[in-house]
Amino acid sequence: MKSRRVTGLDRDGELGDQLERIVRVRTEELFAFMPRAADPDEVAHLHDMRIAAKRLRYILEIAEESFGHYAATASKRTKELQDLLGEIHDCDVTLPRVLDLAARARAEDVAAARGKAGDSEDLPPRAASGGPNAQAYRGLAALATYHQARRELLFDRFVAFWESLQREGMRARLEYAAAERSHDADADVDPAPLASPPSTTP
Repeated sequence: MKSRRVTGLDRDGELGDQLERIVRVRTEELFAFMPRAADPDEVAHLHDMRIAAKRLRYILEIAEESFGHYAATASKRTKELQDLLGEIHDCDVTLPRVLDLAARARAEDVAAARGKAGDSEDLPPRAASGGPNAQAYRGLAALATYHQARRELLFDRFVAFWESLQREGMRARLEYAAAERSHDADADVDPAPLASPPSTTP
């Protein structure tokens, strides 16, 4: 995913001013992925959103000294978002591979069952049992079920986490911190800590 261009940078200008421009663009870049990313089928969109979160996180880590305490808080939350989207991406990468292996194993078993028929006009049901990949196929089917279920669980966590960030005004608070950095850079108070992603642990 190509990052948005940051315009108006001045190499001779104050560092804080340049960081503010970059943070605003990277924040806008991240938030622009919603509401489309709320569709679980938008696999590529979710992956690009993870990259946007990583870019914002990196610049926030650099800007922490200039923007004060809230930059560290926003950086932490952005990393949590990045990690959560990364777990979803892992499922999106792994599941198709498992399904492909299962499909190939099934195809081999189909060919073996067909071979048992020889020149017969029909195939008895018992010919489908005991294929060369029967045990592996069952294991792959269970693995596919696991990754699909885990993906759905993680996606629900992502939606809930994003909604909490929206309710708590992460974007507005971050932009305010950037604009008011000259007044708040040394502040050690975060007025309303952002929520961590909902836990899946019972």
